[in-house]
Amino acid sequence: MRFLHTADWQLGMTRHYLNGDAQPRYSAARRGAVAALGSLADEVGADFVVVAGDVFEHNQLAPREVSTALEAMRAIKVPVYLLPGNHDPLDASSVYTSALFTSERPDNVVVLDTPGVYEVRPGLELVAAPWFSKAPTTDLVAAALDGIEADGTTRVLVGHGAVDILVPDKDRPSLIALEAVESAITRGAIHYVALGDKHSRMDVGSTGRIWYSGSPEVTNYDDIEPDPGQVLVVDVDETDPARPVRVDARRVGAWRFMSLRYTVDNSRDVADLDINLDQMPDKERTVIRLGLTGTLTVTDRAALDACVDRYARLFAALVPWDKQTDIAVMPADGEFDDLGIGGFAAAAVEELVSAARSTGDDADDARAALALLLRLTEGGAA
Repeated sequence: MRFLHTADWQLGMTRHYLNGDAQPRYSAARRGAVAALGSLADEVGADFVVVAGDVFEHNQLAPREVSTALEAMRAIKVPVYLLPGNHDPLDASSVYTSALFTSERPDNVVVLDTPGVYEVRPGLELVAAPWFSKAPTTDLVAAALDGIEADGTTRVLVGHGAVDILVPDKDRPSLIALEAVESAITRGAIHYVALGDKHSRMDVGSTGRIWYSGSPEVTNYDDIEPDPGQVLVVDVDETDPARPVRVDARRVGAWRFMSLRYTVDNSRDVADLDINLDQMPDKERTVIRLGLTGTLTVTDRAALDACVDRYARLFAALVPWDKQTDIAVMPADGEFDDLGIGGFAAAAVEELVSAARSTGDDADDARAALALLLRLTEGGAA
C-alpha cells in the first residue's frame, strides 16, 4: 500500500514583506504545490493522500480561495483526506462546514471531522484526531487511539500538533505524547503516524514510522525551517505481518526563504556581497533576510545602500535582519577633501564629519547627511 503524506498547505497565507506582485505569485505557488500532488500520485501509484492538518490558513477565507483549493483537489484522481488543524479547526466558523465548501467539495475529498476510525478499504483504516478549537485541552491523538488494538488491520494515524519531546513547555495539554504513540506502534495497533504542524520534514522518535511531512511550499526562513517543500511517499508492506514502512521525500516546493549573514568592512566586502546576490537564481521566488555587520566609511556605506536597494527590487523580498545587523559608519580621513567646495560649505562638512565620528545623539543624522552629500556631488539620486 502506498500513499502521500502532506500537511500545512495553509492556503490563503500572506507574507506582508513580499514585494509588488510577489504575494499573488506566492499564493499561486502554494496552490501549485497542491496541484503537483496529482501528478506525483499518478507517478508513484499512490492509493490516496492524507493532509495532516492546516489545509487552510484560517477559517475566514475569500470564496475564491476555497473554490480554487477544491478545484486543485478535484484534479487529484485519488481520495484526499483532510484533517482540520489549529489554523482551520472545526469550530462554529469552520470553513469545512460552510455552504461554499460543502456545495463544491469534490467526491474524492473526505474531511476527517470525527475522532476515530475511517475505513479506506477492507483491511486499511485511518485513525483521525481532528481539532475542534485552537486550544485543545487534551492530547487529541491519545484520545483517538484509545481502545484501538492490533487485529490485523493496517492503520495510519493522522494527527496534528507538537510532539512532547520537541518543545520545552511540557505542561501544554494539547501536546502529543510520544510514548503513547510508540506504544500503539509496538503493539501493532497502528503502523504509520502522519503528523502536521511542523513546517519542516522531520522523523520523530526511533521507530522510523512517525513523521512530519512539512509544508509542501516554504513558509519561513531556512534557519527556522530547514527542510520544507516536501511531500512524503509512504509505502507499507501489507504482505508482512510487521507492516514494514519505507518513507521517500519528494520535493514539490519552488520558493526559498533564506537567512544570510555578511561582514562588510570595506568596498571589497560590499562588492563580494553584490556578486553573491547577483549569482543567486530564481530571484522572483526567493526571499532574503539579510544580516550585515561591520564598519564602513560613508562612501562604502552609500555603496552598500545602493546594492541593497537594487536587489530589494529584484528579489521577491529582501528584508533587513535587525537582530543580526550592526553597521558602524565612520568617515575616513580625507574622504570629503575632493568635493570641490570651500568657504562656509567646507566648514559645514567639517562639522558633519566631526559629528559623524562622535558618539553623540547627532552622529547618525550627520552620517546620513554626509551620505546624501556624496550622492548629490556624484550626480546620483537623492
